[in-house]
Amino acid sequence: MELKGTTICAVRRGGKTAIAGDGQVTMGENTIFKASARKVRRIYQDRVVVGFAGTVADAYALSDRFEEKLTQFSGNFERAAVELAKEWRSDKAMRKLEAMLIAADQDNLLIISGTGEVISPDDGICAIGSGGNYALAAARAMYENTDLSAREIALKALHIAASICVYTNDNVYVEEL
Repeated sequence: MELKGTTICAVRRGGKTAIAGDGQVTMGENTIFKASARKVRRIYQDRVVVGFAGTVADAYALSDRFEEKLTQFSGNFERAAVELAKEWRSDKAMRKLEAMLIAADQDNLLIISGTGEVISPDDGICAIGSGGNYALAAARAMYENTDLSAREIALKALHIAASICVYTNDNVYVEEL
């Protein structure tokens, strides 16, 4: 039984970063297994927020590994992210993990993937998961054309994605730094 599917969207604006994620867990290709999963959480003494998309167990394992790297490198966010990506890409067991992370601290916003990517978005907006492209487009449009806060944009972008993507629901959780 493979459990996956979600949408995560992050927005930086006005000195704040908000990461929003929906609550849907999909079993296989066509069954909603759970509607209220929390896939956005605070780690490392509540100083970092992560949102994860992909297989649930894999995403939690990566989130835990990232927190270990943050501890190992005394909270150096970028170094911990790069070291996680390197380990994820080179470790035989980790290479099989099917998930992606968006992570943020007070100063940084990154997408971290198992292919070794550590990407800081140019415009302070990023999204991952099944509805990621819908949420990204919606967030960029709102960012350019409104004065909404980071939190409001991330939340509304998730609701727009949920209205389009069958693997995304409108039970949205938001964490803000």
